[in-house]
Amino acid sequence: MAFNPAMLASLTNPDAFQAPALPGHAPPRIKPREKAAIIVRLLLSEGAPIPLSALPEEMQTALAQQMGQMRRVSRATLRAVVEEFMAELDQVGLSFPGGLEGALSIMDGHLSANAASRLRRMSGANSSIDPWERISALSFDHILPVLEEESIEVCAVVLSKLPVPRAAELLSKFPGERARQVAYAVSLTGNVDPDTVRRIGMALASQLDSQPLKAFDVGPGERVGAILNIAAAATRDDVLRSLQETDADFAQIVKKNIFTFEHIKAKLGPRDVPKVIRVVDQVALVTALSYALANPDLEPSAEHILASLSQRMTQTLREEIGQRGKIKEKDGEEAMGVIVMAIRQLEGSGEIVLVQPEE
Repeated sequence: MAFNPAMLASLTNPDAFQAPALPGHAPPRIKPREKAAIIVRLLLSEGAPIPLSALPEEMQTALAQQMGQMRRVSRATLRAVVEEFMAELDQVGLSFPGGLEGALSIMDGHLSANAASRLRRMSGANSSIDPWERISALSFDHILPVLEEESIEVCAVVLSKLPVPRAAELLSKFPGERARQVAYAVSLTGNVDPDTVRRIGMALASQLDSQPLKAFDVGPGERVGAILNIAAAATRDDVLRSLQETDADFAQIVKKNIFTFEHIKAKLGPRDVPKVIRVVDQVALVTALSYALANPDLEPSAEHILASLSQRMTQTLREEIGQRGKIKEKDGEEAMGVIVMAIRQLEGSGEIVLVQPEE
């Protein structure tokens, strides 16, 4: 039987276990904490999982002290306490996790971003919550801006509290010299007391939760790049030229996020080509390939697609391409946009991974 923290906390409630005594027996004169100790001792002896660590530390301490003071309990007393406890459980219709953090975990995905952020800041003041659990679950894009402003020693503590794989990934995100300093500082954290580590975690969690919410999930360069991916070639070239004149750095970011039909040969691996073809309409595929094969800049990507398919499919496509004749520019660009969108969707779902050539 598993118990949530709220149920465990009720064991030490002064009003707990007030059921009548067994027939023929005088009511056992047992304090609520003694009854809680009896129940916990019985469950532990049976190997039942009890999340005692979820209780406030003062309650854990009080329970341990009570168990240390007790010796033997008669069968009649044990039976009476257990039956009271079971009667109490039978009366429970619904249980809650206890605390704001538990409520947030249940309501995750159902609250607005603003409400969730505000509640996390409120729950951060609760000393019973382990801040490192929340910090470990955050993305590095969220953590790194805060750590850039922190000392080497604080970064070393964060590195020590994270799971080893994530700690290694985080270390690789630091610049070379700072990474070496942080790695060395880890060797100096051996004598840091738990209370200090906890206070560091609480302070970091508070900073992370107080960061302003972003209206967009991705940066402006990526958003503009995604728009230009499916824009007409003339429009895309005109916009990039204008951006280059206005803000060369931003234009470079946009270029890195642009993926058009022309980039297929360089970024789409041969093994992923069949996955893309399966989700693209046959008419759009033939139209796009027909148009691309007649354009010197696009022909390499079209040949890359055909070379990555089976010989039979390639032969079938070439026969259909030969029957299409000349394709209008508008129709060709729309068909190529269908293929590009399919590639982007498959990349977003993780089914394919685009190659990122070294600069």
